[in-house]
Amino acid sequence: MKITDLKCAIIGDFPVVRILTDEGIEGLGQGEYPKPYLKPHVMFYKDLIIGEDPTDVERVMTRIRRVGAFKPWGTAVSAIEVALWDIAGKAAGLPVYKLLGGKVRDRVRVYNGAVRFPLKGHTPQHYAENMQRMKESKEGFTIIKQGIAFHGTMADSMPGLYYGDPPGGPRATQGGLFTEKGFKHTMACIEAMKEVLGDEIGLALDCGPGFTVIDAIRLAKAVEPMNIMWLEDMITGDYTPYVLAQLYRDVTNASSTPIHTGEQIYLRQNFKDLIETQAVRVIGPDPLDVGGIAELKWIAEYADLHGIQMAPHGTADGLIGLAALVHVSATLPRNYIAFEYPVGKPDWWYDIIDGLPDPIVKDGFIDVWDTPGLGVKFNVPAARKYLKDGDKDFFN
Repeated sequence: MKITDLKCAIIGDFPVVRILTDEGIEGLGQGEYPKPYLKPHVMFYKDLIIGEDPTDVERVMTRIRRVGAFKPWGTAVSAIEVALWDIAGKAAGLPVYKLLGGKVRDRVRVYNGAVRFPLKGHTPQHYAENMQRMKESKEGFTIIKQGIAFHGTMADSMPGLYYGDPPGGPRATQGGLFTEKGFKHTMACIEAMKEVLGDEIGLALDCGPGFTVIDAIRLAKAVEPMNIMWLEDMITGDYTPYVLAQLYRDVTNASSTPIHTGEQIYLRQNFKDLIETQAVRVIGPDPLDVGGIAELKWIAEYADLHGIQMAPHGTADGLIGLAALVHVSATLPRNYIAFEYPVGKPDWWYDIIDGLPDPIVKDGFIDVWDTPGLGVKFNVPAARKYLKDGDKDFFN
């Protein structure tokens, strides 16, 4: 089997990859919806993979993996990798999880991720009300994550949260030393959310990036009695193109509260210091940023050897990305906690993708399906009407 073409279309805002072969088997991959600008980057790899056998996934990846980078630039490589596994599974007549070593679990736990409700304000009461709505969501999540401090809109809405001036501009990262008022406010909001969830549902907190090491330690120690699931991306994360493992290690060594990072990191080599120095207790690579699902599995196995837990990122990965997350999460070792649940955005995505269970999430879990490849495909007649003018040949 040989790859004959690589196509990319922006459907909604998602970059979608379609790899064609000379045997008529095709594979699908997807990038996150905030990255519609990545189509030219995906197509950069076309000449490197044409003529290769797509079922030799690792061999193809060695041709393109080195020409990638931290979030957002690893997405193009990752989407291609997912599409290769889709082809390999279909060619073998097996679900992708079988090719990754087989199932460890028949269902995978997820947390809320892209299922969120707008905050009406930023007082502790507003956070409590929002958490109550999350608790009552139809998916029945057993873990709920909420953004606080520098992640989300808290810092924008509360003057005096920290010492420093907001940098302004798109994708700008806020950060600095907390004021006493800001720290107390953050703690009050956490306490209000925890009061709603009690010990029935785990509370995880997305925090930054932007914390100083001083405040990261203070917060980690202050929430110890609450048994928080993890504090995520306090120092680096999201679109930060470096790791700073030694700073995370200072925080981890100072508190029993689990510290989490990793969504922006590309390739296993860039997790090496975090894992080998045990700088964090939880890592969260995104399969659509880290280099693909096999890369994520390798990182999970290595983390497990070092006593580090795994909670993959995925909030913006869409429905093809959801399928990839289900397959790889089914194969991960015992350090797997849950992955961040993505949704179709806009809702018409559910009309153009076939193969997902209905409902997708039941009591906070997704049952692993057994269809060959990723097990999802486009309803092509329904999907065609959402193709932009420059992508009309995507399904040809």
